[in-house]
Amino acid sequence: MTTDENTTAPSLENSAPAPDTAKIASALLRYRALAWFTGLWLLLLTVEMIAKYGFGVDTPSWVAVVHGWVYFAYLLVTADLAVKVRWPIGRTVGTLLAGTIPLLSFFVEHRNAKDVKEQYNL
Repeated sequence: MTTDENTTAPSLENSAPAPDTAKIASALLRYRALAWFTGLWLLLLTVEMIAKYGFGVDTPSWVAVVHGWVYFAYLLVTADLAVKVRWPIGRTVGTLLAGTIPLLSFFVEHRNAKDVKEQYNL
């Protein structure tokens, strides 16, 4: 092998596949929408629980069911985004749990969206 061939050989050190930014962008959009829906339904559920147990108001029972299904969808789209952007397990679990604490999903969504947009130039 000559020195010319040696310098034109492809480097195998950085041969990781390039991320598909279109798939990441769509996963991020789904995550952001479900983070907001989950947060809003959790706030509504919190108000319902306070009204029901704090003031004895008869409230509809379907709010908890809707929040449960929205949270399940949030778990799925968050896991999808986490896999696509290769979040560490701690960040993934923290983001998944953010949908269980009132108002936290809004802050975590904002931070995660900012980080992913910066990292992948979206």
